[in-house]
Amino acid sequence: MADINITEKEMHAPHGGDGHGHGHDDHHHGDKYQSSFIDRFLFSMDHKTIAKQFLITAIFWAIIGSGMSIIFRLQLGFPDADMSWLQPLLGGWIDIDPASGKGTLSPDFYYALVTMHGTIIVFFVLTAGLSGTFSNLLIPLQIGARDMASPLMNMLSYWFFFLAGVIMFISLFLNTGPFSGGWVAYPPLSALPQASDGSKAGMTLWLMSLVFFVVSTLLGGINYISTILNMRTKGMTMFRMPLTIWAFLLTAVLGLLSFPVITSGFFMLMMDRMLGTSFFLDEIYVAGEALTDRVGGNAILYQHLFWFLGHPEVYIIILPAMGLVSEVLSVHARKPIFGYKAMVFSILGIGVLSFLVWAHHMYVSGMNPFIANIFVLFTLIIAVPSAVKVFNWIATVWGGNMRYNSASLFSIGFVSLFISGGLTGIFLGNATIDMQQHDTYFVVAHFHTVMGVAAFFGMFSGIYHWFPTMFGRYMNETLGQIHYWGTLITAYAVFGPMHYQGMAGVPRRYYSFDTFQAFNQFDTMNQVITIAAIVAFFLQFVFIINFFYSIYKGRKQTEQNPWGGTTLEWTVPINPGHGNWDGPIPEVHRWPYDISRYEDREFVMQNEPLAEGEEDGGH
Repeated sequence: MADINITEKEMHAPHGGDGHGHGHDDHHHGDKYQSSFIDRFLFSMDHKTIAKQFLITAIFWAIIGSGMSIIFRLQLGFPDADMSWLQPLLGGWIDIDPASGKGTLSPDFYYALVTMHGTIIVFFVLTAGLSGTFSNLLIPLQIGARDMASPLMNMLSYWFFFLAGVIMFISLFLNTGPFSGGWVAYPPLSALPQASDGSKAGMTLWLMSLVFFVVSTLLGGINYISTILNMRTKGMTMFRMPLTIWAFLLTAVLGLLSFPVITSGFFMLMMDRMLGTSFFLDEIYVAGEALTDRVGGNAILYQHLFWFLGHPEVYIIILPAMGLVSEVLSVHARKPIFGYKAMVFSILGIGVLSFLVWAHHMYVSGMNPFIANIFVLFTLIIAVPSAVKVFNWIATVWGGNMRYNSASLFSIGFVSLFISGGLTGIFLGNATIDMQQHDTYFVVAHFHTVMGVAAFFGMFSGIYHWFPTMFGRYMNETLGQIHYWGTLITAYAVFGPMHYQGMAGVPRRYYSFDTFQAFNQFDTMNQVITIAAIVAFFLQFVFIINFFYSIYKGRKQTEQNPWGGTTLEWTVPINPGHGNWDGPIPEVHRWPYDISRYEDREFVMQNEPLAEGEEDGGH
């Protein structure tokens, strides 16, 4: 990777240099900004390297988190199977029958697996992996900046994330096991260490890990917002920003407003656990012990604090994917994005409304039905900006000259999953229906389809599309298409049938249904779901092998702008150094989607001046 000599003043100057989009870096004065391997790759302050660090760390956590889901799916699909073969991996969490030698999964560890799977995928993969990777990679490149507003804070945001991961990883090896009270950590199970083995040291480390994770998120969010608002190149007005940047901006704002709220809940939970306070506890009886002396607290208070983060968190995950998909669909359909300003205002609408719907997770908590009606109303209203986005994606693809490659296919798959998963959310948003469906597999199916798998599809689309920007090479297209089709089919095979289980009342998070005569009829369906999940899991290794092989051996990028994109990241050299552009930062003269608007040219880059009498396509 080539380095570029830039001074500290130039790195931090607004608008990439002198305030007019022209940095002084073409003089190449100043000491070398990065020299050793440790500075360039380990403790790098280059936003592109930090993006790669977030992505590779997220891939590691995705393997662990999804691997956990396979183990507990084996228990659900084949509860009578011998699991002794897992003992070398899981040790004491596999109970061995001395007489038969048959191994079974410990019920305690089953709940720990469910808890850690949710925590890891939601926070470490879909939040840090999506936003941390693509906000870091694309914000400076697409707005025309040398780096983030504070490269040091940016580096620290990754290392706080890494530290959070180390603490969570350590909790997996405790004698009492990791936290097992559900990824939402409701008290009293999470507030009383004596409640279960999984509520002991594992819960304490879980809280510590997520506090560090919040610090990472806040450091990153402050940086993203500051960079977008203050460091755009000359001509880059707010309504000339790509939709990716709008999505990253609103994602960072949501994180900044919501994560501190749950952090206060975590500290109160810690005090209940260690200092004898009663924020969330009131007259709790623990089996084998006397009635506790904790009085005056309210467990529902924690639910409000958690879901005040929890629902914006859904959009913290899905908004970056929406931004990536908007960009990829436009570029590969060879059409301008349909309804650019409508897309921007829908992102803003989602951002505002996401803070007004949190209690739709709490319809069964005993809330006043009249209050529930307010949350039903806002929950149904928030479907409107999401529907606007879906309509505009379909209109963008419609009549386009679509290139069906891995990036565009994953974007199309994202739209499919977002529609099918989002439609089920309309049912759950209605309090009357939700009271029947709450805590059933219908919720699992909805949540995983619209937020889990769809967000992964957005991430995959972004990785395939911007892989040349990150590594100067291409991923293998054949493996990419195998990855897409296999994952799409198996994802629907896993979560489609769960809707039917949920409508029949099958409860989620149960270790076994053997004793429930009403649910035994779903044994075969559970086996099909489990087999599909195993196939889906191993298909991801096609992507992982493709990803790491292509970093070193993939086809080299020879064109500066391989996809015919119009945004500024395609104006940087192949394998750019720290500072991105060798010469002055390009100025922006037009909106980011000038594709197929001219008879003589297929596309026009953002930095190309307008011809005399020509109007900017975005206005």
